Amino acid sequence: MNNRFSVDLFTERKKENKKISMLTAYDYSTAKIFDEAGVDAILVGDSLGMVMQGLDSTLEVTVEDMIYHCKCVSRGAQRSFIIGDMPFLSYHISIEESVRNAGKLIQLGNANAVKLEGGVNISDKIKAIVDAQIPVMGHIGLTPQSVNVFGGFKVQGKDLAKAESVLKDALAVEKAGAFAVVLEGIPEKLAKLISETVSIPTIGIGAGRYCDGQVLVMHDLLGLFSGQSPKFSKRYADLRSIMDIAVKSYISEVSSDVFPEEKHTFAMEDAVIAKLKEMY
Repeated sequence: MNNRFSVDLFTERKKENKKISMLTAYDYSTAKIFDEAGVDAILVGDSLGMVMQGLDSTLEVTVEDMIYHCKCVSRGAQRSFIIGDMPFLSYHISIEESVRNAGKLIQLGNANAVKLEGGVNISDKIKAIVDAQIPVMGHIGLTPQSVNVFGGFKVQGKDLAKAESVLKDALAVEKAGAFAVVLEGIPEKLAKLISETVSIPTIGIGAGRYCDGQVLVMHDLLGLFSGQSPKFSKRYADLRSIMDIAVKSYISEVSSDVFPEEKHTFAMEDAVIAKLKEMY
């Protein structure tokens, strides 16, 4: 019996007014922890470009990068639904190339679905991918791949014209066949209206309290970065400090010859060593 969280369960959760939990992950070990903890969905985000590769944006991430990280996550997650981000320019050139790249994330990366950024402007790509029997999650509002167009990571949809544009994007994503849509960096009241208007679940990140679910970047959740967290994020742990203490303790013990102790070593017969000494 397949116990993996599914597209149908996304729909059921919205109907039952039960929240959906989603986190980003990029490797086997973390995905296994999140999966066993019971998170509903894992997003293998192109945010890996920034948090894993040290880039300034997501724009340099490739399809091959996404396939690699999706494969790692899929080995660790047995229950959580795995969504792979389609990176910049992987779905912008043609419908045919969009379907082909989406298929790679499913076939080679073992993802369960793909995520595309955009609304009205990419609705034809969403429809084509869905028609190819690949589940699609939409992503509207602040879309990081459009950071150069937006002039930075800025809240979207504050005035009437821009709010209407975001709402139209949500409706277009729904009509194209997406099973859910991420709402990023938009005012809470607009996210509430969208969540009440569309039939598909909304997953918020910086979109307030009234979405059908929430997603956070694991590095923000776990406190793996120093400095200020995004306003919309909540730090549930301070693993950076814990790691810093652990690494400094290790360095100190190695330097002072405390580690390794005898209990960390493997034994052998003295006669074997004596024989080796005779030979050499």
